Amino acid sequence: MSRIVSFSTDNDFADRLGELVEKSGYRNRSMFLRDASIHFAEESMRGSLNDMDGDLQVEGTAVVYFQHDVENKLAEIRHSGNVDVSSYHHNCLPSSHSCVDTMQVKGEADSIRKMIAELRNIEGVDRVVFVLAPDREDGCC
Repeated sequence: MSRIVSFSTDNDFADRLGELVEKSGYRNRSMFLRDASIHFAEESMRGSLNDMDGDLQVEGTAVVYFQHDVENKLAEIRHSGNVDVSSYHHNCLPSSHSCVDTMQVKGEADSIRKMIAELRNIEGVDRVVFVLAPDREDGCC
């Protein structure tokens, strides 16, 4: 069952909102505002990974863009046992001359922060992003 929640705003904000919705690829404002609200609320309540208590258990996805010659170093980190890697995927991106690995990880916030810092300090790693999983009480899994 769904409910309608509405709010009023000035024309300038409504125009900018419409542009954001269109640029982001959402089909409509409702879906965009729903996701934006959930993301904002979670970030406000949980904080970012950098602000969390070190022993808090978190999970999410690490995305690593890199050059081929560092694959062994990435494998060492995956198999270190410092975080639980439940899923791993590698893909080559020929147009950008890069590789990308995604890893679904779970562990203490401090361990994940250390893993991200270690990944970022490997020569040949271009970018590392970590996306926290939503914090829900119930759901599909």
